[in-house]
Amino acid sequence: MSSPIRAARWHSVQVTSKTCWSFVELEDASGRFGLGEATLAGREGVMRPLFDRRKEDVVGRAPEAVDLAPARAAAGSLPDFAVVSALDLAVHDLRAQGAGTSLARLLGGKRRESVKVYANVNRGTVLRTPEAFAERAARAVADGFRAIKIAPFDGVELYGEPDRKADPARIDAALARIAAVRGAVGASVDLMVDCHWRLNRAAAESVVRAIEPYRLYWLECPVPETPEMLETIRALRAALNGRGVRLAGCEEMSMVRGFLPFLEAGAYDVMMPDVKYVGGVEEMLAVAEALARRGVGFSPHNPSGPVCHAASLQIGSAVAGFELLEMQYAETPLFDELVAGALPKVADGQLRAPDAPGLGVRLDQALVQRLRTPEHDRPRA
Repeated sequence: MSSPIRAARWHSVQVTSKTCWSFVELEDASGRFGLGEATLAGREGVMRPLFDRRKEDVVGRAPEAVDLAPARAAAGSLPDFAVVSALDLAVHDLRAQGAGTSLARLLGGKRRESVKVYANVNRGTVLRTPEAFAERAARAVADGFRAIKIAPFDGVELYGEPDRKADPARIDAALARIAAVRGAVGASVDLMVDCHWRLNRAAAESVVRAIEPYRLYWLECPVPETPEMLETIRALRAALNGRGVRLAGCEEMSMVRGFLPFLEAGAYDVMMPDVKYVGGVEEMLAVAEALARRGVGFSPHNPSGPVCHAASLQIGSAVAGFELLEMQYAETPLFDELVAGALPKVADGQLRAPDAPGLGVRLDQALVQRLRTPEHDRPRA
């Protein structure tokens, strides 16, 4: 059995004016460090006290002896699942390092040496003009990406409410951004559009018709993912599929049970579990298996920090049914600098999964100390 975990630390780091990444770091008695990520925008202050309680489940135990099943069962909110998921990932990182192997090999071995990726250019696009979106997307293609995602529906705030009307100017602005990106990247690059649940049925049906000329690869999260919206989601999928477009969603679900209503309803062509929210590494594998059994694509949600990215890359190389991995694009150079440039670079739309022990990344402690947000890093009584 490997060395017991002697310390658990929380790091929230401000990397842009609007982005804060949250990490969990476990240290064992041999001096190894295991990492997890719990990034959840705006809820750092909620997660920190949850971490202070949950870390008692891991400190003093060898990684192989940690049992987070009770914590998963007790989790009742997305912040709680984010903390449990980060702790679980950090434990798996330590386990793999102790075994001298990568996380992918710890999970049963690689099914593929490289994974297909797409660039999420949204957060790095500060100016929200069609031209700025187009320039950012073209840069990503020049940097080796063969698929691009944008979130163009700024200011649209219907969120499924049936009686609210969309502002036509805001819908037109979104469509102009989509058109500009398609024009910039050409027909051979896959283009995905994320709606962030901002539409209602009427607006979504209008958007489905309007985007047909732009030949999207998928439309993502058009309406809220609630039980009462399942029939709407299924109808939107049918309308999109009839136009050769897929429907994607389920990025904030936790545990297999969170995905089952959408699987049983036939809601999506592609589902997007996030290792930060799903409840842990084994839950991520279980979700991948459930999706593969039903012929639903597995495309991990991964628009945040480098630790989640390293983990998602390892998992993507190991699971069945894998399609595409999301990757934040050029929001900040800190994405690479925080892990001392250890992450692989994109080549021809793919990333090679490293074989270094564990996740293959370590945090730059000096940089973490410079960027940390004291109001979120301070332990709570």
